[in-house]
Amino acid sequence: MRFLTVVGARPQFIKAAPLCEALRHRFDEVFVHTGQHYDDGMSAVFFEQLGLPKPDHHLGVGSGLHGAQTGAMLTRLEPVMRRERPDVVLVYGDTNSTLAGALAAAKLQIPVAHVEAGLRSFNRSMPEEINRVLTDHLSTWLFAPSSHAAQQLAAEGIHAGVHVVGDIMLDAVQQHAERARRFSPYPQAVKLCAGTFYLCTVHRAENTDVAERLQGILDGISRLDQPVVLPLHPRTRKRLAEFGLTPGPNVRVIEPVGYLDMLQLERCATAILTDSGGVQKEAYYLEVPCVTLREQTEWVETVDVRWNVLASTDPDAITAAVERHRQNRPPHPPLYGSGDTAERIVQVFEGVVRDHPGCARAGSAREDTAVPQ
Repeated sequence: MRFLTVVGARPQFIKAAPLCEALRHRFDEVFVHTGQHYDDGMSAVFFEQLGLPKPDHHLGVGSGLHGAQTGAMLTRLEPVMRRERPDVVLVYGDTNSTLAGALAAAKLQIPVAHVEAGLRSFNRSMPEEINRVLTDHLSTWLFAPSSHAAQQLAAEGIHAGVHVVGDIMLDAVQQHAERARRFSPYPQAVKLCAGTFYLCTVHRAENTDVAERLQGILDGISRLDQPVVLPLHPRTRKRLAEFGLTPGPNVRVIEPVGYLDMLQLERCATAILTDSGGVQKEAYYLEVPCVTLREQTEWVETVDVRWNVLASTDPDAITAAVERHRQNRPPHPPLYGSGDTAERIVQVFEGVVRDHPGCARAGSAREDTAVPQ
């Protein structure tokens, strides 16, 4: 069985690393980087730290408006898929790279496997919500991180091909947390000690592109009783300059950091404030309280067990959420598997091969017609 993996953004590099390693022990894999994230701080450093293979194809799409960026990916992915003739196109999460990979494959009648299927924020103003909904409805295999995600797929009429396998990011955290502790210079690099600071990340367009929302976040974190470390996403840095906004004196702005440094900063923080879905999960796995700077989250289980509080961008709600965490440390149940998600996904595809022993192209159960010529 031959896989073509499509990635393009920081969270996908993290998710792909454990599964890429597991796949390559048993199957062929072609690795494609769309170039959605392209600078060293958001791309190259993750490949180095996570041991990802050098991309077989780098599409160099870069940034741009959502339609133009997705269209450019589609244009460049189609000839790659025709040339490589995969049995399965593998996509992760909810970025434009995810949707472009799924659409290109579906048009060429190549089965799609979606890792992190079934998540919903129910906010269609978010590009990520559109991407994940469409990708799920295009997919043959849907790897859900939780039973709640599988139930959401069932509510949308998707029953076939759904597998609850846990969260692939837990695999990554378990594999790399000790390395992060041993080798990261943080938090000492910003002259802080564990338990003496908060960590904040802000990157979603809904927060960065609206001056009032971005100002609300800055006002909220400026009121906190400890220093706030803010690794500044390029989009956020640009918007701060455009809007003439300045973080408060307790905020220590640093450049974006690699995966190991981020894990260590998360592990050592008193609490984490973020609009990132991936960071919400990493906070939970590292048993660090989280305040989500949005009205909704796809990771509803973390809210249900009270380790995550939705505060949006209201300064009063942000400070109240931090105080709530200070007063209460609830139980910490396993929500998203046990860290063996990559192995469970590989086992699904091994079953496909067993079920179609006579097919050279087992994923599509067709001899040589997976990709129309």
